[in-house]
Amino acid sequence: MNNWIQNLEPLGSPEDIGVIQLAWLGDSVWELHQRLRYVNFPLKAKELHLSVVNEVKAKSQSKSLSQIEHLLNSNEIDLIRRARNKTKRYPKSSDPTIYSRATGFETLIGWLFLKDPQRLSTLFEFLEIKKQ
Repeated sequence: MNNWIQNLEPLGSPEDIGVIQLAWLGDSVWELHQRLRYVNFPLKAKELHLSVVNEVKAKSQSKSLSQIEHLLNSNEIDLIRRARNKTKRYPKSSDPTIYSRATGFETLIGWLFLKDPQRLSTLFEFLEIKKQ
């Protein structure tokens, strides 16, 4: 399922992009990945939508981060920390810790999408195995 990422070449210098912009990009990459996971499920459009929404919400992203944290190197952990510290606003219905962890997860995805698509593919593959 990760072959769409595996063949990508690194793109630009994510070091020059702010963590919030990387989170914004990472959120869309994560959603696209989830949509690609569910596209072959024989579900109605509403069921597909709700399945993907469940995967991209902050609580699920925070859980996914927990599942891969032990695989991350010090640079990746530092990037997540910087993104978490940058998160000052969050929805009133959300737990601030969960929301900031989700922002860190999205930032990591955005950064890896631009910098190291192979690494991102490996992490996505690990997460897919965990879901089985």
